[in-house]
Amino acid sequence: MDIRFLRAEPTMAHPRGRLLAVRGGRLHVWAPDGWDVVGGTRPEGARPMSRAEAEEWCRAEGVDEAVLDTVPRPV
Repeated sequence: MDIRFLRAEPTMAHPRGRLLAVRGGRLHVWAPDGWDVVGGTRPEGARPMSRAEAEEWCRAEGVDEAVLDTVPRPV
């Protein structure tokens, strides 16, 4: 199942934006304790990012890049 990554717009709390992922039509956001399902649709202003850009985001945020492979599958 394919995973698409996005980055939400930067905010004061998240200057690099939030990491988002879509898998099986479900939107997830990366939180300090793992992936959280987000209801609704893609946030306005969120832009698609490549896997390489998502890896770069992880490095900049001090997050292990392995999390990119742990986006939950829909049940």
